[in-house]
This record gives sequence, C-alpha cells and structure tokens, in this order.
Amino acid sequence: MLTVHHLNNSRSQRILWLLEELGIEYEIKRYERDPKTMLAPASLRQVHPLGKSPVITDGALTLAESGAIIEYLVERYGNGRLIPPADTPERLRYTYWLHYAEGSAMPLLVFQLIFDRIEHEPMPFFARPIARAIAGRVKTSFLGPQIAQHLDYLEAELQKSTWFAGHEFTAADIQVSFPLEAANALGRLNASHPHLMEFLDRIHARPAYQRALERGGTYDLLSA
Repeated sequence: MLTVHHLNNSRSQRILWLLEELGIEYEIKRYERDPKTMLAPASLRQVHPLGKSPVITDGALTLAESGAIIEYLVERYGNGRLIPPADTPERLRYTYWLHYAEGSAMPLLVFQLIFDRIEHEPMPFFARPIARAIAGRVKTSFLGPQIAQHLDYLEAELQKSTWFAGHEFTAADIQVSFPLEAANALGRLNASHPHLMEFLDRIHARPAYQRALERGGTYDLLSA
C-alpha cells in the first residue's frame, strides 16, 4: 500500500490532493510539528534522513521532494492523466512549472515568512530594534519587489490559458498551488491578481481538493 508521510500544514497536502485526483488508494501516517519550533518531529528522519515532508513509501521505495513524488505518481499510476502528451508545447510548460514552483517561487515566500517571524519573535530588548530594522530592510528592498515580480509574472501567464500548462488541468497546477496558497496566506495576493485569485477559487472547488483536506486535516500555512 502506498503511504504518505503527512506533516500538518505542509507541502504534503498537495500530494494527498494529487492522489485523490488520480483515485489511488493510499494510507496516511501523520506527523505533527513541534508547537514551539514548528519543525517536523525527529520521527520523520526514520523514514527519510532529512526528516522533511512530503515523503511517500511505495513498497520498497521511499521518495521525497514534491516534484519527484508528483512525477513518480503521475508516471506510475496516472495512465496518461494530469500530464500533457509528450513532444507538445504543453508538456514543456508542464515540466517548467513543476520545477519553477519550488525552485523559484517558494524560496522567496519562505524567506518572507522567516523575516515576518523575526519581527515578532521574543528577544532581548536591546536586540529587538536591530533585528526588526534588518528584517524590515530585507523585506522592503528585496523580498517585497521580488515576490511582486513573480506574482505579476504568474498573473500574466494565466492570462494566456486557463491552467498553467494549457487549457487542461494537470499535476503542474497542483505543484504551483502551494506557493500561491502561501502568497495568499501572507497577504500578497489581491485584486491586482484576478487570474491568480480565480485559480485558487477553482482549485478549492475541486472535489478531490476537498477530499484531500478532509483526509489531511487542518491546513493553515501561516502555522507552518
């Protein structure tokens, strides 16, 4: 039986969603973040040395990294679903978005979350103004403009087609969903990104997305 090692409020939620879209039977082994550090428990290192999520086990196979897991599941169990035909422009776009989501978009949003926390974390009074000044400067001079540029780029891409790889929903949309959910949770999406907001509305309405939430539990990215 395929098992998803599922960490609450994490990227593994979209693996549950993919499995629901494909109609694959699977089990969930749940892990909870440390309430103080918000890090994954040490028990995840018994599954994969890095102790990160998502991780799946499928027979003797243990596989980490969202993109690799998505590719594996679609190729092994998809029977041609959720992936454009080979040697088409849509297939190339599909591959691009699978890599873009974690390679380009997510690092900026993770840094945004980290620097937001620095501004509000308890610390010695003499260090607080220095830490907050540094965090604020990084956010306004680098992170803010970079995130805005990426969101404008994503908005423009969705003006070309309904979904990221073309006019059909694919696993690439599942992959890109996480940075967009994160950007929305951080208050970065607004009326200036109508196509991105519509994208989130469409995926949230999908029955498979809703089933994944039911099985995966509470999903609050700002708690991650």
